[in-house]
Amino acid sequence: MSAAVLNRLTDTVRRLGPCPVVRTARLLLRPHTMDDADAIAQSLNDWQVTRMLSRVPLPYSRDDARDWLNSQISGVMPDWNLAITQGDGVHIGCVGLELRNGHWHLGYWLNRFYWGQGLMSEAAFAAIERFVRRMPDVDLYSGAFADNAASLCIQAKLGFQVVGSGEVFSLARNRMGAHIETRLKPGGLCNPVSG
Repeated sequence: MSAAVLNRLTDTVRRLGPCPVVRTARLLLRPHTMDDADAIAQSLNDWQVTRMLSRVPLPYSRDDARDWLNSQISGVMPDWNLAITQGDGVHIGCVGLELRNGHWHLGYWLNRFYWGQGLMSEAAFAAIERFVRRMPDVDLYSGAFADNAASLCIQAKLGFQVVGSGEVFSLARNRMGAHIETRLKPGGLCNPVSG
């Protein structure tokens, strides 16, 4: 890795800073703790949730959750992976902004019993809004498997535009799946609650 690339990466990591606490009308987004392991394992051991994620195996155990939490809590990663709660501390999902291959990516999941209430749109908007304060001139990428219409709808409501398609391997499905790639340009964030 050249010094110029390393300096640019260091600058990007430095500007994002520690994972914040973000409040919305119905939610509290916060950094993860080890106490979240059981709730994460329960949520991600559900085929309906995990089949829509590329990097999560099924079955998903408490040890898997603890391994992931160790990487998040260590502070080594430049990412923000926020626990979604309804203010009571109970973990119901995750919204993350991760640096992958030199680009920032939005990813998220929600326990199935909280679907259909607009909670993920609210959480993703709040996390992106905070991210944009730190990195106003950065494109943000996301995407979803082609059979995940709900996730693609959330991204469209937030202002993401489709920029491509391809195939991505899913650990839970144990096969490749059609994947739609999206991008949010600087200044393109839309509030899904206000219209």
